[in-house]
Amino acid sequence: MSGVGTGVSSPTPARAYAVWGVALLSYVVAVFHRASLGVAAVDAQERFSAGASAVSLFLVLQLAVYAGLQIPVGVALDRLGSRRLILAGAVTMAAGQLVLALAENVPTAVAARVLVGAGDAMTFISVLRVVSFWFPGRVVPLITQLTGILGQLGSVVAAYPLVALLHGTSWEATFLGAAATGLLVAVLVLVALKDAPGGSVRGRAVGLAELRATLLDTWREPGTRIGLYTHLVTQFSGTVFALLWGYPFLVVGQGLSPGTAAGLLTLLVLVGMAVGPLLGRLCGRWPLRRSVLVFSILGATALAWTVVLVWPGRAPLPLLIALVVVLGTNGPGSMIGFDYARTENPAERMGSASGVVNVGGFVASLLTILAIGAVLDVLTPGNSTDYELSAFRAAFAVQYVFWAIGLVGVLRHRRELRARLARDGVVLAPLATAVRARLRGGSAYS
Repeated sequence: MSGVGTGVSSPTPARAYAVWGVALLSYVVAVFHRASLGVAAVDAQERFSAGASAVSLFLVLQLAVYAGLQIPVGVALDRLGSRRLILAGAVTMAAGQLVLALAENVPTAVAARVLVGAGDAMTFISVLRVVSFWFPGRVVPLITQLTGILGQLGSVVAAYPLVALLHGTSWEATFLGAAATGLLVAVLVLVALKDAPGGSVRGRAVGLAELRATLLDTWREPGTRIGLYTHLVTQFSGTVFALLWGYPFLVVGQGLSPGTAAGLLTLLVLVGMAVGPLLGRLCGRWPLRRSVLVFSILGATALAWTVVLVWPGRAPLPLLIALVVVLGTNGPGSMIGFDYARTENPAERMGSASGVVNVGGFVASLLTILAIGAVLDVLTPGNSTDYELSAFRAAFAVQYVFWAIGLVGVLRHRRELRARLARDGVVLAPLATAVRARLRGGSAYS
């Protein structure tokens, strides 16, 4: 991507932040659209007379479209620029919410969520491209991190105002309002967003043969593969909980009030906002010890779920709070996967490497969502939404399969990376030795 990441020599600060604010708002609204079905899952089952598997299918297809479009959207972004893609994404998501508002059957609702997934896929990487062109290079990492963190405010909007509107008015009014919000953002993007201070900036076209060769080289890189498995193993549990099954689990399975459940989902987002900068700083100070963070997040997540699932009867609120706090680390932890891709691939493969990494967590998420819905349907007669706690326990146990797959992948490709480091003469000391060395101001790596 020609020019991306170089920043500009002397941007007008106020204008740069104003343009970023418009782009950031488009991402916040995209996250809001993405999360809107999760807090309305029980209402969706009642509206469409559908079982858990059918509701799972809504989100599975939405995530599948999102993941499948990452590389095509990246190619289109180089040709068309951020403004056009963000605008197209906002209009597409608004259309999806409009269709969902009027839908009266499962196939129409599925089509609506596919539109939301397609529009969502166009937004985040387009916003990051805006950041690259409007801010000096030294500021880009900070603004990028803030974009990811602040974008999650969309989940908060879904957890509170949307739920209140849904319970206070009707399904149609709620999702028509969501569609109108998307159209307002589209108008703002059309009026106020520019690709770069000097206007539109586009890169060269990428041919199909060159794209295939780049993807093959990207996949052969162990850093890409450890990034994919890192993204997979750290992301899916928190994503599944936040996007769909967390709210029903807390309300129906654990007997919490809707307000308390919404508060816990908000806490998940807030923990992610707090943890993200800390993990970024640790990755910067300990670049060869990133897997330690991955294993810590994985271990804490699996342990927290195990305690909740084996607890006799409904879990006490403090334990559920602890689970949500741990799940809040999942999103920031998954960003370590992109850091592996960044440091282990040349600059010309950054886009394809990030695309491959991004597929890991979303594929695991959609498969887990589908599996949980299938287990709930098997263990619950008819299309009832009155799930027993035992059904939720069995359903959430499918997570252990994906944790095992991710753990094996990270371990395998970490060995490959460390073997390459050894060939280059870099010898990693035991972690305790490295920590003591860092505290004394020495080398943390050898």
